[in-house]
Amino acid sequence: MSMTFRSSHLSLMHTARRVILVAGGAGFLGSHLCERLLLEGHEVICVDDFSTGRMENLRHLLRFDTFSFIRHDIVGSIDLPVDEIYNLACPASPQHYQADPIHTLKTCVFGSLNLLELAVHHQARIFQASTSEIYGDPQVHPQPEGYWGHVNSFGPRSCYDEGKRSAETLFYDFHKKYGVDIRIARIFNTYGPRMRPDDGRVVSNFIVQALKGQDITIYGDGSQTRSFCYVDDLIEGFTRLMRSQPAIHTPVNLGNPTEFSVRDLAEQIVAMTGSSSKIVYQPLPVDDPRQRRPDITIAKRELRWEPSVALADGLRSTASYFERQLVRPNGELVEVA
Repeated sequence: MSMTFRSSHLSLMHTARRVILVAGGAGFLGSHLCERLLLEGHEVICVDDFSTGRMENLRHLLRFDTFSFIRHDIVGSIDLPVDEIYNLACPASPQHYQADPIHTLKTCVFGSLNLLELAVHHQARIFQASTSEIYGDPQVHPQPEGYWGHVNSFGPRSCYDEGKRSAETLFYDFHKKYGVDIRIARIFNTYGPRMRPDDGRVVSNFIVQALKGQDITIYGDGSQTRSFCYVDDLIEGFTRLMRSQPAIHTPVNLGNPTEFSVRDLAEQIVAMTGSSSKIVYQPLPVDDPRQRRPDITIAKRELRWEPSVALADGLRSTASYFERQLVRPNGELVEVA
């Protein structure tokens, strides 16, 4: 059953207020997006099934009387009169999207279909949070939007990789057949406050392990590379893409083109936190990509966007957040329930 809650404390007046639905709005990225849109004066409806999203990510937003949330799984249809839709609804870390791979694929496909039909019905602009995972284990580096990818359709990561690829196909077809105003961002590794400590992604894993003094677990030999974009930079990219004029109806990479090895990241986090943690190595998971770095030429040219937060600064902010999420009974760090 869907449950709707509305706050009634703070009112922000803007002349160009729009009604915006954020699917997956209780998650890491979604909650930051909701906050940004509310501060701009829009009415925001957060839709989330709380499978990985958390109510604590939304509590500070309840002071806005322009904010409401609905507990709902977008695998089921939904009908709300809205002007814009952001689709961020899907578990994004391997640990979570592999926990129920069939539901992950349904969220990508059926969820996108339901939101696209909503966009048709209300003539709403719609944004799809796609992913760099659509490139798979890339054979082209860095990855431009024109690269078709190197993806395994039959493996533990396929539910997410192929689900997101299928969602892009649906967005393409709805744009061509019905003229839906679509925007698609291919998101590369992003980090920052409100990540789940247990989400299994490399930045949160390393910071939590370092704060607890546990071994830092690197999968593979640590030479694999990633690019890390701070959440504030990414949300700025979202809003610029959504408002781009002329409209960009093809996928756009959003991420930080500065590349780091996983081993470099671990060593930087250990040094930053002053941790006594040791680095240990485990086998590389199946289909884990060796390299991942965006070509952001289109975003720079068309959106005048590129990341501005240095990794060291973003990591300090993220580590401070996790420190606040942890307490020290008897000198030991444990996650707050």
